[in-house]
This record gives sequence, structure tokens and C-alpha cells, in this order.
Amino acid sequence: MKKVLVAMSGGVDSSVAAALLKQQGFDVVGVTMEIWPLDSSSTSSEFARGEEKKSCCSVSAVDDAKRVASMLGIPHYTLNFRKLFEDKVIRDFIEEYTNGRTPNPCIRCNEFLKFNALFKKADELGAQSIATGHYARVGVRDQGSGVSRTLMKGIDKTKDQSYVLYMLNQEKLARVLFPLGGLTKKEVRAIAKKLKLPVADKEESQEICFVPNDDYGKYLENNIGSKVKPGPITDISGKVVGEHKGIIYYTIGQRKGLGAFGGRKYVVKIDFKNNSIMIGKKKDVQGTELIAGKISFVSGKAPSGELEVTAKIRYNAKEGGAKLIPMGYDIARVIFYEPQNAITPGQSVVFYDGDEVLGGGIIDEKVG
Repeated sequence: MKKVLVAMSGGVDSSVAAALLKQQGFDVVGVTMEIWPLDSSSTSSEFARGEEKKSCCSVSAVDDAKRVASMLGIPHYTLNFRKLFEDKVIRDFIEEYTNGRTPNPCIRCNEFLKFNALFKKADELGAQSIATGHYARVGVRDQGSGVSRTLMKGIDKTKDQSYVLYMLNQEKLARVLFPLGGLTKKEVRAIAKKLKLPVADKEESQEICFVPNDDYGKYLENNIGSKVKPGPITDISGKVVGEHKGIIYYTIGQRKGLGAFGGRKYVVKIDFKNNSIMIGKKKDVQGTELIAGKISFVSGKAPSGELEVTAKIRYNAKEGGAKLIPMGYDIARVIFYEPQNAITPGQSVVFYDGDEVLGGGIIDEKVG
């Protein structure tokens, strides 16, 4: 019987994933990554004060996962990943915002915890595979001399999470199971209710789990203190038109909190070196070209030349037709055929061919 380690967050998705795998005859072991709360020496002072959030990393979420595992009759373990989470996710989040960039911590969490540390734990427990409640699919392509795995979008387009999984490679895809990839969210809820799982009606957490009340500014200010300094606000021509309260409070495309400047203005650029932000009109926020780094491809091989793709520049963005131009080992230029709104350094750009995820990388700059 094949043993599979299921990452159980205490939510309905991972709970149903575990239930389905057990029904399919797998030897299921539930595990919950304990990343909350951090101890009092943690960088995350909000955690140290015990401001729990109702999220995938809260104490109550761990309890929910244990209840579901007990109901399913499967063993359950909690894994202490607190230090790893702080080192790989929280510190990066703080550093990126301090440098005027806007990171996606969920992608870092997937890369370093769920699909790195969790694989190591699977090996320790003798599990051949790991599974999560992500809405994505793994496909197989016959190449004559062997097979390769493909990462595919989930069937439910409103819940597809393939964007945050673009860093998966062939080795990992060969050992990953996504039981919910062929289901809709509505169907998953129905299964949970039919099985009378205690989390069947549990609401989803939409916020970043370690930021209380989704207040990024307060969280960052509490953690970097004196590094938050006011600076100039300039217009497109470079003229100083005001003063900002600290670059950590702003992101590209932001309008809220800028004040009155004779009409609607948006953050067009954040200049970390000069501690300034540039504002402009809606059209000034749009762009068609970007440079991305830390590029990875699911196939393990970069295209030999230019490639026609669709791409999107953030999780909730629409895909747009684009030309992908490799520029080196892990750098690429992406040229969109239609303007994209708020190309933001720190966010991920992900490349697709239809429903297949080709790969992605981190946006370094907008260049056009």
C-alpha cells in the first residue's frame, strides 16, 4: 500500500484531500506544519504577543486538522516548522517590503516548506508521495524515451492555484498528488458535508496568515522600526509634490492613502535608493514589458529561443498573450501584447500554454 503524507491545514480542502486518498486505498498520514505562534525571540513581534489569526497557521487550525484526522482514522503529526517559516518566509517578506518590493509569501511557503521540507519529512516517514489540497493537476507526457510530468490548472477556474506552484520540477511532480484538481469547490464542500467532516462549512482565509488584521504597514513598522522614514513624492516629471510616510506603506498601482493631488493618482514607481515614490495617472501604471529573475521551468529546460505564451503578473490577474525571451540561465524578458496593470517587482510572473504551466519567476522591474 502506497504511503502518502497529506499536508492538513485544518481547512475543508486539505481535509477532503485526505478523505479521498483514504477512500482510494492509500496509507494516509496527516501532517500539519506548525508555523504559529513563534516564540518571544521571533522577528515577528505580533506573533510573540499572541495575536492569533483564523488561518492555516493558527492554533485552532491545528486542532481542526487533528479532529478531522481522528474522524478519518488516520495518524496525524504536527511538524515544528516555525524557525524555517521565519527564516524563509517572514524575513524575506520584511526585507522585500523594506526594499520597495511587494512579495508573495505564499509562493515562498510552498517552495521552502510544503514542497521542500515536507518532502524531507516524507522520506523520514517512509512515504512515497505527499499530497495537498491545492486546485491543480499533474499530467503525464509520453516522450518516446520516457515520460515527463506537466503541471496543469485545476478544473475549477475560479479556484485554480497552479500560479503558486510554478516552481515544482520533474522530481517533485513525480511524487505529488493533488486530489482536488479535477473537482470544483462546490463539489469539495458537498463531499465534506456527505462525510460529515467538522470543517465542511469552514470559511477560507484570504489574508496572509502572519499579518494580523491584514495591516501590512503596522506589521512592518513593528518589525523594522527606525528603517521606516518619510520621503518625497514626485510626479512623472520628477517634481516633488508631497511627502510619503515610508515606502513600506505603498505598492505599485496603489491609490488609497496618497492624498489629494488634483485628481486620481496612483503609485507608479517605488525608488528604494532615494526613498521616494512616483505617482501618476492610471495610464502611467500600465506597462507591456518586464524583466524577471529566478526563472524556473517545470520541464527543467529553458526554451532555446523566443516562445509564445500567455502569462499573468499576479495571482488574481488575467492572463495575457506574451512573448517570453530567455536572457540567461534564470533571467527572462516578457513582452505582453496588451498593457498590463501595475507590473510589480517582487511579484511572480507565471507562463502558460493553455492549461499547462510552463514555469515562472520573480519580477525584477518594468522596462516598458
